[in-house]
Amino acid sequence: MPVEGVRRPAWAEISRDALAHNVRALKAVLGDSLLCAVVKANGYGHGAQLAAKAALEGGADLLAVAIVDEGIELRGAGVSAPILLLAEIPPDTIADALSHSLTLTIGSVEGARAAVKYANQLGGLHRVHLKVDTGMGRMGVDPDEVGAALDVLLGASTIDLDGVYTHFSVADGSSGDDRAFTRAQIERFNDVVERMAARGVRPRYVHLANSAGALGYPEARQSMARVGLALYGYLPDAWLASALEAAGATLRPALTLRARVVAVRRLDAGERPSYGRRRALERVATVATVPFGYADGYPRRLFEAGAEVLIKGRRYPLAGVVTMDQLLVDCGDDVVEPGDDVVLLGRQGDEEITAEEWAQLANTITWEILCGIGARVPRVLVD
Repeated sequence: MPVEGVRRPAWAEISRDALAHNVRALKAVLGDSLLCAVVKANGYGHGAQLAAKAALEGGADLLAVAIVDEGIELRGAGVSAPILLLAEIPPDTIADALSHSLTLTIGSVEGARAAVKYANQLGGLHRVHLKVDTGMGRMGVDPDEVGAALDVLLGASTIDLDGVYTHFSVADGSSGDDRAFTRAQIERFNDVVERMAARGVRPRYVHLANSAGALGYPEARQSMARVGLALYGYLPDAWLASALEAAGATLRPALTLRARVVAVRRLDAGERPSYGRRRALERVATVATVPFGYADGYPRRLFEAGAEVLIKGRRYPLAGVVTMDQLLVDCGDDVVEPGDDVVLLGRQGDEEITAEEWAQLANTITWEILCGIGARVPRVLVD
């Protein structure tokens, strides 16, 4: 297990109330559709166990992860809710998945045969979801091969075909082309579901929508939606806010990154702090050292992009290149002392720095920012 820096003044606060609030907000949009909380990648950087338990307490119906080990971790933490694996797994890991009551994704005819083989060896009844590739081009049964996969699965007494789903590739896009492609994916998927129904196959869970699909495409809110980014308080794109507004709902970021100043020094104008001596101080300044670096998930490129941190409710720029374990902050002539609270992501006073702000500065996406928070940063559940 990765070592957490519990003896270091830097940590992530995870708000149970915010996660529960976001579940309720999303369920207000979904109506009768169930909500599957996606807690893969260590709960999008929030801590998988914390996120999973808080989401379930808030009303989530199911959970989803990416790999077998993530599901086993949750089972070891006492989570008994259904857990869906969001990818077809290697055959030699199927027995472990099934023995921990994880729901398999079937993404190929060969995968269907492997699932049946190991389910028969273990005995009992094991849940699977059939994934159909409607245009993502990454994983899933081709619509023309669904019949062959069904022949394998339906012929096994140890398999419960509990769900069928697909995954959108551009549901967050607002362009005409993106919206047309998403609607085409919905049509392809619905055609598959209709052909399954003609064979008398009607899985309990029929799901297409990720966060963007759930918010932007009401027709995609079928029996369930898989919600990832929105669960943690962020929209995939600003245009998707209208669905929440119509439901009288809002999202709240669930994570705050905090640290404390560990050193302060007064540097002369012209001095160039940190590696590379990349930027000279324009005036005499108080420079504060903060124990958080790129190994903890603070992107190195944020220095050149003009990132700031919050101290005493004010924004301060970085004074030099981000290092592996520390940041240097230009506090000007303000009084800053060791032990002062620093907010890297989150709100302090009237100011707020969001993961969206970091993503824009770093020319990346919000998902990458959140998932990039390092393993050695302790996650602390608050409220």
